Amino acid sequence: MISPRISASSYSNTAPLVWSFLYGSNRGSVELIMDNAPARSAELLTQDRVDAALVPVIAYQMLDNVRLVPDVCVGAKQQVRSVCLVTDGRELSDVKSVALDVSSRTSVVLTKIIFREFLGFEPEWRDAEPDIETMLTGSDAALIIGDPALALSEPGAIATGFRTYDLAELWHQYTGLGFVFAMWMTRRESLSIDFAAARDEGIANLPTIATNYAASTGLSQDEMLTYLSENISYSIDNSMRNGMELYFELAEKHGLIDRCRSLEFV
Repeated sequence: MISPRISASSYSNTAPLVWSFLYGSNRGSVELIMDNAPARSAELLTQDRVDAALVPVIAYQMLDNVRLVPDVCVGAKQQVRSVCLVTDGRELSDVKSVALDVSSRTSVVLTKIIFREFLGFEPEWRDAEPDIETMLTGSDAALIIGDPALALSEPGAIATGFRTYDLAELWHQYTGLGFVFAMWMTRRESLSIDFAAARDEGIANLPTIATNYAASTGLSQDEMLTYLSENISYSIDNSMRNGMELYFELAEKHGLIDRCRSLEFV
């Protein structure tokens, strides 16, 4: 019998969703492919090379014949810390150019929505590798995601004069809603994998996960545990679901997706 193939990014915030497959009760039950960029998982799903993938949620509106795995996600109720805009100290209203880390389409679309819908103007967009110093050399602001952004969110992590804006916090400020960044998706009609049970097992092992990732991110074990247990939400409440639906509607309004399909679950 062929094991199911699944894919996920290797960021620390996805670790609780894949821990069970790597070290827990589901070890050996699936073939797990991991990559630094969330967009890579979306690519594998597009090519039908995996049975399920943890991908940026905007992919749901861009891919044909995909369904969402219910309830399980990487999201934030208010502040995420690992998706942020960094400026040279200026207010966002004074930003004229933004360097984009394009490894997550969801965050890129969210950034454009924030400027177009909430700030009422559009800066120049520039694709860039996720290096904060290089990005801010040529642009007024930089979009940084994942563990590099998490490290920048710590007090004293960035040189004096730089300013960090948390994208989930900005979204909540303007909408009052939570935000979903990534979900498991599949092109299959059904799945044998219990992703909710795997998530619960990962959450039960958060202290171990925090220890494993603390050194690589430059955070202490306690700081990493706080991030994984308080900033990141792995289940979708009503505020987060409403936020995801509004996000899709605004993405369509501003021409960032071709359509806005209703949510369909496996």
